[in-house]
Amino acid sequence: MRDLIHERTGAYYEDDRRDIFADKLLPRLGERGLDSFLDYYYLLKYDAAAEEEWGHVMDALAVPETFFWREFDQVRTLVEVLLPQYLARKPTEPLRIWSAACSTGEEALTIAIALNEAGWFYRLPVEIYATDASPVAIAKARQGLYRERSFRNLSPELRDKYFHKKDGYQWLVVPDIHSRIKWGTANLYCEAEVKSLARSPVIFCRNVFIYFSDRAIRKTVRLFYQAMPSTGYLFVGVSESLLRLTTEFELQEIGGAFVYVKR
Repeated sequence: MRDLIHERTGAYYEDDRRDIFADKLLPRLGERGLDSFLDYYYLLKYDAAAEEEWGHVMDALAVPETFFWREFDQVRTLVEVLLPQYLARKPTEPLRIWSAACSTGEEALTIAIALNEAGWFYRLPVEIYATDASPVAIAKARQGLYRERSFRNLSPELRDKYFHKKDGYQWLVVPDIHSRIKWGTANLYCEAEVKSLARSPVIFCRNVFIYFSDRAIRKTVRLFYQAMPSTGYLFVGVSESLLRLTTEFELQEIGGAFVYVKR
């Protein structure tokens, strides 16, 4: 079961995480009326309903730990350094930004808010795409409702400017910012789902490779590299490193943040 999921998604669970892996998937066995993981394996491998069920697997394995303004130095580099350079080179060409593992949307909305604060939507045509492998996460992102925990790094001033209090514990993002993002599902380990999105000059793929095997990381980064234009910028999480896994991107410090650059 672990190897099947690895081949399909890139996510890999070491032997010492066996119980965590089982706990995440166990509820699906009950919901499907199955008696064992072997039965579930055969369903995912051979059953006609497998394609629909894989969406539930993605939901079960998702790690929804995200919040606004997370690792903001990289977003600041995008806004203050990379966008002025792009405008100077291609003043009329739309800039596509892809948040490649956006979870429930906080990262993509952080980018959109930061761009709006700096006036970029009125200076350059910008397209923001945000995807995740979990259909449930994307459904929440499309809804645009967030609880207080998501705002722990965002100032009250920006929260009040870009979100409306919905009830006692939820905030709704303003339509103007929410509508600037094109939401969708995409499995980073599937070339057909990644190829068109990876044509973006800027890709944020943060805090997802920590769950991938080295082989899966190499494959995914290779897909990015083949599709991205030159010059292209890949942002990964601060706890992630691609240095021993790929020589196709050059690690650079730009504007106080580390970025992998395709030349």
